[in-house]
Amino acid sequence: MKTAVHLLLLGFLLFARPAGAQSERELLETAQRQEAALNEGAAFETLKVAVKVNPSSYPALWKLSELCSRIGKRQGRKEVQQEFYKLGKSYAQRAVTVNPTGADGYYALAVAMGRMALSQSGKERVNSVKEIRTNVEKALQLNPGHGRAWHVLGKWHYEVANLGMFEKAALRIVYGGLPPASLQESIRCYEKARSLEPEFALNYLELAKAYHKAGQDDHARECLRKLPSLPNKTGDDAHIKQEGAKLLKDLE
Repeated sequence: MKTAVHLLLLGFLLFARPAGAQSERELLETAQRQEAALNEGAAFETLKVAVKVNPSSYPALWKLSELCSRIGKRQGRKEVQQEFYKLGKSYAQRAVTVNPTGADGYYALAVAMGRMALSQSGKERVNSVKEIRTNVEKALQLNPGHGRAWHVLGKWHYEVANLGMFEKAALRIVYGGLPPASLQESIRCYEKARSLEPEFALNYLELAKAYHKAGQDDHARECLRKLPSLPNKTGDDAHIKQEGAKLLKDLE
């Protein structure tokens, strides 16, 4: 009888957790609710706790990376933005290490590197071009239906197709030529993203910009008129809609 009691107490000590402590699953669910309520800062902090509970939590790692890229973009100072993007890159690299067959980790890594490149100098931006595309193509290889990865590939084509003369010259030196990129391919990728994630506000804005650049303002206006009816799903969406409304006014 005494042995049974001892075993029961031992089991309780092994499996009990402090009052108020949450499991990884509970923390992930809490973060999901916080993100849905557009409280991305709280979701970020909750996910950091989830990674403390389980340092190999793939869903927490890649989502932390994505949030770093979003929150970082809203920072006023460039150096603070870069710190967020570097942290986002680090979380995504950990996610890819934990789960090399998961598309979300490669997608998040491409986003973080893309955000870093857009705020870097020409040389640093050029050095990131190949790696960004490699990661987003890996994400799409693992999950061809990943709408946000298609969006990132569309952004890659748009930015590379519109590089300046000196940046293109640097690309020729680094890679022995220009990587295949075009405005039409950017539009195709954005349209693919729209078919897969029809409520992704940022994709509508970027697609409108690509259509405008291609001289197809009718299509651009169609995208921009759709924007206000979309639900706000990220902390950026309200600003995205404001930018879209300004662009639409300029095109009318």
